[in-house]
Amino acid sequence: MIVEEIMKTNVATMTTENTIADAIDLMAAKKIRHIPIINEQKKVVGLITDRDIRDANPSTFYAEEHRDILEKPLHMIMQTDIITGHPLDFVEEIAAVFYEHHISCLPIVKEGKLAGIITETDLLRTLVELTGAHQPGSVIEVRVRNMIGVLSDVTSVIKQRNASIQSVLVYPDKKDENYKHLVIRIRTMNPMNIIEDLKQAGHTVLWPNLPGISS
Repeated sequence: MIVEEIMKTNVATMTTENTIADAIDLMAAKKIRHIPIINEQKKVVGLITDRDIRDANPSTFYAEEHRDILEKPLHMIMQTDIITGHPLDFVEEIAAVFYEHHISCLPIVKEGKLAGIITETDLLRTLVELTGAHQPGSVIEVRVRNMIGVLSDVTSVIKQRNASIQSVLVYPDKKDENYKHLVIRIRTMNPMNIIEDLKQAGHTVLWPNLPGISS
């Protein structure tokens, strides 16, 4: 999946000359936490977040005597060292950027101009949709050897039970690099027969780990 499939394109923006008060009003009206700052050419020159606003906003106890702070232009508090993405970037690569740089949003730029925005909420919603976690079903976690064809072996067992696979996640075993874990979400509320079939085929089922049944 690429970024242009999930990014928001109707982006609320401001310029460097808008004030802190303007940003507060826009965030409240649009229920957003990030505002890209652009110039006349729609190039991203900065970013304002709700945290920037909180840091600049005077305490409630001193609001009246420091009301002039709210009239300061955004270029005084905006972030200028901005990481951006491209509409054709892969979503998983963008997720890695969020993780590595501890950011909560990413302006998306095409041909030098703002084209959209991705937030951590967008990424979380996409993860839920890709894994099918919002749909009814069951999850089976299997520990398998890290070798060619093992995924096909496991899914063929599931196929024999005519169960529909909603998603498959693969991650390495933290204790042994010769193994990996398959987390398979299937469209059934009773996976017992599939679990037994997997065990009969020699696979180690880690979840569900049911009492009285060996893995």
